[in-house]
Amino acid sequence: MADAGMLRFHVPEPEVRPGGTPDFSNVTIVVAGSVPRPEIDVDPRTIRDMAFSIIRVLNRDGEAVGPWAGLLSSEELLEGLRNMMTLRTFDARMQMAQRQGKTSFYMQHLGEEAVSCAFRKALAPGDMNFPTYRQAGLLIADGYPMVTMMNQIYSNEADPLKGRQLPIMYSSKEHGFFSISGNLATQYIQAVGWAMASAISNDSRIAAAWIGDGSTAESDFHSALVFASTYKAPVVLNVVNNQWAISTFQGIARGGSGTFAARGLGFGIPSLRVDGNDYLAVHAVAKWAAERARSNLGPTLVEYVTYRAGAHSSSDDPSAYRPKTESDAWPLGDPVMRLKNHLIKLGVWSDERHAQAEAEILDTVIAAQKEAESHGTLHAGGKPSTREMFEGVFAEMPPHLRRQRQQAGV
Repeated sequence: MADAGMLRFHVPEPEVRPGGTPDFSNVTIVVAGSVPRPEIDVDPRTIRDMAFSIIRVLNRDGEAVGPWAGLLSSEELLEGLRNMMTLRTFDARMQMAQRQGKTSFYMQHLGEEAVSCAFRKALAPGDMNFPTYRQAGLLIADGYPMVTMMNQIYSNEADPLKGRQLPIMYSSKEHGFFSISGNLATQYIQAVGWAMASAISNDSRIAAAWIGDGSTAESDFHSALVFASTYKAPVVLNVVNNQWAISTFQGIARGGSGTFAARGLGFGIPSLRVDGNDYLAVHAVAKWAAERARSNLGPTLVEYVTYRAGAHSSSDDPSAYRPKTESDAWPLGDPVMRLKNHLIKLGVWSDERHAQAEAEILDTVIAAQKEAESHGTLHAGGKPSTREMFEGVFAEMPPHLRRQRQQAGV
C-alpha cells in the first residue's frame, strides 16, 4: 500500500529541457494503414481504442496504404501540396514583415499546414469553421485572397475588418471562417451552438470547432462537449495537439487522460487520433467526421498529432523552454515534404517541378504583398478612418456615441 503519511503535490514535467536531447519516446507511432476505418454509424463504445492510436496513411516510403487511403486523386493531392506551400511561403513573408515593423504581430503555421489545408477540402460550401489563430490554411485552401489577408495583418485602409481586430484574426462568412477570438476556447462553445441552431432550423450545414492542446484546459472546452453530446450537434470537434501551448508542454493541459482524444470518451463521443502531418490521413478522417455530422449521427472529436516547429508567435522565443533541435527530431516528419515524396512516388511530381513551384509561389506571394503594402502598413500609408470606430456597430447610434463622434470631428 502507498504511504498514508505525508501527501506529495504532483507537477508534470516535460521529457527534456533546453540544452537536453529531444525525446519523443512517449509518442507511439503505429504502422501506417493498420488502423481500421469503421462505418460512420459505428457505436462509439466499440472504437474506444481509436482514441489512443494514430490513423496514418503515408508510410515511410511515401506510399498511401490502408483503409483510409484512396479518397483523393493526383490532381487533388497536387492542389493540396500547392496550398500548403503557399501557406508556408505566406508565413515566411509575413514573419519577415513583422520583423521589419510593418505589422505588430504574427503567428506562423510551420509544421501544421496539413491540418487546416486538408480539413477544408472535406467541407461543403456553407459549413462554418470556428478557428483559432493557427488555421489560416482554411482560407488559403478555399481561395481567399492573400491580399485581403495581408491587408488585415497590416491594419491598413483596405483592411476588411477596419482595424478592429488583432493581426491574423481574420473573418469571412463567405468562406466559412468565423471571427477569431483572442479569448481562448470561446470558439468551441460557439461552434456547438451554431451547429445546434443549424439542426433546429433543419439546415444542411455543419460546424467545425478548433482548439489547441493547451486551451483544452479551459472550461469552455468541456461545456461544449456536454452540449454537443447531449444534443448530437452536427459538429466536428478538432483538437490540434502540436505538443506545446505558449510555453507549456502538453502534459499540463492533458491531465491524466493519456491523450486529448480520450477526453471525448466520457461524453460518449467517437474520438479519433490522426497523424496531423499526413495530408491524406487528415483529409480522410475529416471526411469521415463531416459525413457523420451531416448524417445526424452527432459530433466527432478528432485529435491531430502534429508539432509546432516555429515559435508560438512573433513575441515568443521557444529556445527558452525546449531544445533548439527538437523540431528536427519530431518522428512524424514535415507535412510538405511527406506529400511531395508521395507525389514523386506516384510519378506526377519531381524535385525539379517542386523547386519551380516554390519559385512561382514566392513570386505570387511577393506580388500580393506589394499590392497590400500599397494600401499601407502599420507605420506607413493609409489607415482605416477614425469614423470606422463608430460605424457598423449599432443599428441606431446611441446619443453618447453621437456626441463622441462629433467631438472627434468624424
